[in-house]
Amino acid sequence: MSDTPLFALPLVAAAQAQKHVTVNESFGLIDSLLHPVLVSRSLATPPASPGDGAVYLVAAGASDDWSGHAGNLALEQGGGWLFRPVPDGFVAWIADEYRLALHAGGVWTTLAARTPFGAGTIIAVLEETVTLTGTAVASSMLMPARSIVLAVSCRTVTAVTGAPSYGCGIAGEPTKFGGGLGSSAGAVNVGVVGPTALYADTPIRITATSGSFTAGSVRVAAHLLAFDPPSA
Repeated sequence: MSDTPLFALPLVAAAQAQKHVTVNESFGLIDSLLHPVLVSRSLATPPASPGDGAVYLVAAGASDDWSGHAGNLALEQGGGWLFRPVPDGFVAWIADEYRLALHAGGVWTTLAARTPFGAGTIIAVLEETVTLTGTAVASSMLMPARSIVLAVSCRTVTAVTGAPSYGCGIAGEPTKFGGGLGSSAGAVNVGVVGPTALYADTPIRITATSGSFTAGSVRVAAHLLAFDPPSA
């Protein structure tokens, strides 16, 4: 056997010359994979300046130096790329999504639980900064259909003007997650609700208590559970 079974770390052969080359390559791979942080899993083309030791999950449609390696880990080592398969049970932090993800059955998901046939309960937090204008603004971010919302939190990022306060909610329920919320920068609220099932993709709405927004921004985060059905 010339490589380890899970991540194909190169092993030193008997009477091998230049043993340090093999050992150093293995150390570099271990350094990247021991507590893995994936810079991104959405790129199909290698980045121009990845940084030494950076790890990516190669997206579908891979090209250039990543061609033929879609679905593999791409590890930058010494100015070049090494590629390794992703074993079942591999857990990594996805830096550009700010989430922890599990690889199982060829699928990456943020999970609380998963069955052998792919059914999963997913813990998710969706976040967006909403710029305020007019009497109400809806997020472009949508809380997904057939999810259960546990809370929506918000922070006033830049001071709100034109309205003394605001409500955080959805269409038809403008203060579902909080009303009379602070207009000063730094004001926060966590709107905990009884588990609320959504049956359509739903934006979060920020609504002026009175008057109309003339300036300000609010960062909103939806804390929810989502569900994957069995895949087979």
